[in-house]
Amino acid sequence: MQTLIFLQAAGNAGMIQMLFFAAIILVFWLFIIRPQAKRQKEQNAFANSLEKGQEVVTASGMLGRINKIEAEIVTLEIGTKSFVRITRSAISKDLTEQVYGKEMKKGPVETND
Repeated sequence: MQTLIFLQAAGNAGMIQMLFFAAIILVFWLFIIRPQAKRQKEQNAFANSLEKGQEVVTASGMLGRINKIEAEIVTLEIGTKSFVRITRSAISKDLTEQVYGKEMKKGPVETND
């Protein structure tokens, strides 16, 4: 007949490991997940507030003035009579603020009446 012997660790060791694991998750959330969620929320608010005539910078570094907004497609004027169509999410809030400052200047709005 076989006898099985189970060894058990001290009572507090398991609780200390659980607290340590919880502390790691808390630090991960505080320093990585929360700031990233905040930046994403700011980027989405910026993308939804875009207006015609606003000068912006795309995520790839292209500078232009918004000429037309059609749902998720934004037409940028990147030079005289040169237009590029991009998605709204391709416009970077951080790069736009870095190049144009917090006030994000607007150029003259041309109308085709």
